[in-house]
Amino acid sequence: MSLTKGAVTVAVQHRLARALDALPASAATRVSGGPVVVDGQMLDPHLAMVLALERRIRPSTDGVPVEERRAALRESAAIAAGAPIAVGRVRDLPVDGAAGPLRARLYAPVSATVAGLRPLVVFFHGGGWVVGDIESHDQPCRLLCRYADVHVLSVDYRLAPEHLFPAAADDAIAAFAWAVGHAEELGADPRRVAVAGDSAGGNLAAVVAQATRDSGTTQPVAQLLLYPGADGSVSRPSKSLFAEGFMLTRTQMDWYWDTYRGDTEPTDPRLSPLLAADLGGLAPALVTTAAFDPLRDEGEAYAAALRAAGTTVVLRRAPGLVHGYFSMTGVHRASWHESLAVAGAFAALLDSATGR
Repeated sequence: MSLTKGAVTVAVQHRLARALDALPASAATRVSGGPVVVDGQMLDPHLAMVLALERRIRPSTDGVPVEERRAALRESAAIAAGAPIAVGRVRDLPVDGAAGPLRARLYAPVSATVAGLRPLVVFFHGGGWVVGDIESHDQPCRLLCRYADVHVLSVDYRLAPEHLFPAAADDAIAAFAWAVGHAEELGADPRRVAVAGDSAGGNLAAVVAQATRDSGTTQPVAQLLLYPGADGSVSRPSKSLFAEGFMLTRTQMDWYWDTYRGDTEPTDPRLSPLLAADLGGLAPALVTTAAFDPLRDEGEAYAAALRAAGTTVVLRRAPGLVHGYFSMTGVHRASWHESLAVAGAFAALLDSATGR
C-alpha cells in the first residue's frame, strides 16, 4: 500500500520524535538550554527539548482559520500517537445528540470476547470545544480501552463556532443518556456506564455528572477528568506561570473560551462546573492534572471542592508533564508511563465504585 505525501511526513516526524525521546536526559537538557524549573518543579528534560525545538521550527496556529487549526491538531495527534494500540474491536456508529445524530466510535476490549461484561466509558475529546474529533483522540481511547479493560464510546459532539454553548454540553448529556440505554446491545455492562474526557472533554464529563444528578436520571458510576477545564471565571496562578511555552498557551485558552461561550456568563456552572451550587452526591472521580499546565490549578481546585462536598476523589498530578500528555504516549516515555498509571487507577476506581 502506498503512502500519501502527508502520511510520509507524519511517519517521518513520528520517527524523529521517537529518536529525540531516546536521547540521554543530559543531552536533551543541553539541547533545550538547561533545566526548566518553574514553581519549584522541573519540566521533563525531553519535553523541554521538544518544546524548545518547536518554538524554533513550528509555526503558531494563532490567528489562522478554524479549519486549519482542526487539521493541525489531527496531524500533530497522528505524529504523537504512532502505531495504533491494539484493542478487541473498533467500529463507528451514530448516537443521539441533543439536536440529531452524532458520529461516534466504539472500542471493545480484548477481554470482551473471553470474559463477562465490562464497563462502558463515554469519552469526550479535548480541543477547547472548537477543535478535536474522534480521529484526533483515537489513540487515547485505544489506550483507555486496552489498559483500563473497558469499552470506550468516543463521541463527536458539535463544535464552536458553528455551534455555540450549550451545544457541546447538551450533546454530551444526550449522548451519555443514549449510551446508558444502549450499553447492553453495545456489549457492555449496562450497570457500569462511566464518563471521561480530556481538557474541554473533561469539562463536559463533569457537566454530565452534575446534570444527571440534578435531573434524577442514571448517573455515571465514575468520572475520569483528564486535566479538565473547571472554572473559566477567574485566573489562578498556573494560568500565568505556564502562559507561554508549555504546549497549551494562555492565548489559545482565551480564544477557545471566547469562541465557545459566546455571550454566556463564565459563571454558568455548565461552563465552569466548579461553580455549581452543590458538588455532593456525584460519581467518584479520578482527576488528573499536569505540573506544567495552565489548567492545573483549576483542576486541582475542582478535586478539592468535590472532596469537601463528600464526593470520592482521587487526584493525580503528573510531575514534569504538560497539558495533553495523554495524547503524547507514542513519542514520550514519561507520558506513556503516566497514562498507563492513570488507566490502571481508573480501572481500580471503577471496580471500587461498583463493588467489584
